[in-house]
Amino acid sequence: MDQRAHGGPVPDDQGVIERWVRWLYRASGKRYRLVVLVGEAGSSVLVAVVSVVVVATYYDPLWTEVALVAVVGAVVTAGSVAYAVWQGRDGMAAIDRWRATTMPTPRETVEAWEVATTITLRQYRRTSGFVGLLAVVPTAVTATLLWDVGWSGLGAIVLAAVIPGFYGTIVSYAIGEILVRPVVEEVAAELPDEFVLVPHGLSLGKRLRISVPAYTTTTGVVVGGLLGPSSGSDGSGRLVLTVLVSLAVGLFLSLELTNLLSSSITRPVGEVRAQLRRVREEDYDARAPVLSSDELGELAHDFNLMAKGLAEREELRNAFGTYVDKEIVRLILSGRLPAEGVEAEVSLLFCDVRGFTTYAEQVGPAEVVATLNALFAEIVPVVEAYGGHVDKFLGDGLMAVFGAPQPHADHADRAVEAARMIVDAVALGSSGLRVAAGVNSGRVVAGPLGGAGRLNFSVIGDAVNVAARVEAATRETGDDLLVTAATRDLLTRPQPLVSRGLVALKGKSAMVEVFAPASSPDLLSDEPVRVARPVD
Repeated sequence: MDQRAHGGPVPDDQGVIERWVRWLYRASGKRYRLVVLVGEAGSSVLVAVVSVVVVATYYDPLWTEVALVAVVGAVVTAGSVAYAVWQGRDGMAAIDRWRATTMPTPRETVEAWEVATTITLRQYRRTSGFVGLLAVVPTAVTATLLWDVGWSGLGAIVLAAVIPGFYGTIVSYAIGEILVRPVVEEVAAELPDEFVLVPHGLSLGKRLRISVPAYTTTTGVVVGGLLGPSSGSDGSGRLVLTVLVSLAVGLFLSLELTNLLSSSITRPVGEVRAQLRRVREEDYDARAPVLSSDELGELAHDFNLMAKGLAEREELRNAFGTYVDKEIVRLILSGRLPAEGVEAEVSLLFCDVRGFTTYAEQVGPAEVVATLNALFAEIVPVVEAYGGHVDKFLGDGLMAVFGAPQPHADHADRAVEAARMIVDAVALGSSGLRVAAGVNSGRVVAGPLGGAGRLNFSVIGDAVNVAARVEAATRETGDDLLVTAATRDLLTRPQPLVSRGLVALKGKSAMVEVFAPASSPDLLSDEPVRVARPVD
């Protein structure tokens, strides 16, 4: 099922509000921005109406006058919030364009995710001051005129309205984040695994420092209005005093509460984040201290189990890479290795030690093994340096593949150049031995081969057999390296080659033309030297 069409993966522990929000998101489609508007405006209007009623308790107005002020407050608040949401239309339009794209690129998805996760914050940063002014001033002026409280009353009402207005902004912001969450989940489901995350949202500490004073101050104003004596003469003074005292208490409590919560919440989270950075740098010994027996302790414990598992996997990768080519290890661990294999055009290199049987008869087994390991220590790095991988070791020889599993358009060039480097490196080495090599190109099937729980990544096809026979033909021509016409035709870089004519290969009915690297005598003779032409 397409996650993008259904808002991404849905957590199992989602609450009632989250279920309703996701249902609205699926049901409304492109009209969901109206849902966001109604949700944010509705919460702000509710706070505005309650604020008018609370401030009215400090005076003695008629209920019809209170209702009229509440209506004015609701209208101007709804209009100001609608303006703020309208200001964020470009962000929602960008997300709509992403949703309309059939196959968005990773960069487009990251950009859409950044818009979705910051759209609410950017909207409130840009318009909250103007929106608050537009919502508070007309309401306060209307209350002053209808309740006949004078200029001092206007100042008291404005002061009292600022705190609930600020609280309403926080509530509206939180609701806006909840309403945008399905959008974020849909985009996040398509995010690439590796992307640069630059945090732009509000940290937990900032949320606490902003919300707690507004909440406690608003609570103090409400309690003072509900329990205090109603008096039209001293209502403004009592209202101002209540606001100031509540604000002072709120700031003090918020500072203390923020410090306490930072110690019990943000600090453990920070510890996990610090250890995550170590894991990202491939330090799998990182461990987070388990400081509590709650969700945060469970988070730290789960992180430690994850780090331990990654360490074990890295040990397995290193041990596995000792016996299997590292490129194959990465392919197997990635899970991208199809069981049926893949067809690919590759170049195959076989090399074998000249006269090794005679050499092995003259020395002990331990020295034979040591000599072979020394030779392979020179040969294998050359194969890897040219982008190939060692398919298998064949006694005193090996088979290497260029073009699979990592595709290379110039696999023929890489194979020939690697073969020449191997021949020269061994000849100039201290072992006193020489190697011969054969290279052929063609289509093969690359994939896992084996059974009964044991598999080996290898390539099969006629091109493999031909490459092995070409290496054997070096004994007849006396060359250290032979290349087939199939490989020559695929070369993209100039390679001076001289034809050795048609040779009969064991098991092949047709003869095959082979080429050897042109040496200095070849270049000076009258024999034609065929040079590979670069492909346009």
